[in-house]
Amino acid sequence: MSEVTSNGKAASAEKAPKKSWFKGLKSEFKKIIWPEKKSVARQTTAVVLITTVLGVIIVVIDYLVKIGFNQLF
Repeated sequence: MSEVTSNGKAASAEKAPKKSWFKGLKSEFKKIIWPEKKSVARQTTAVVLITTVLGVIIVVIDYLVKIGFNQLF
């Protein structure tokens, strides 16, 4: 069991030096498989188009509902 210090946090026997932390971080970044530029461009285009189309659909529905309520009241 680990010891608990006066501030409530567990005390570790040894703290890892910052150099080893950065080495570990660097090695983890090397494992990342970054997407290709072409793939990112396609996905970005798809997101922008879908967002625009959904925005237009919402505006049209909002306009139709507004006209409907104005006819009722």
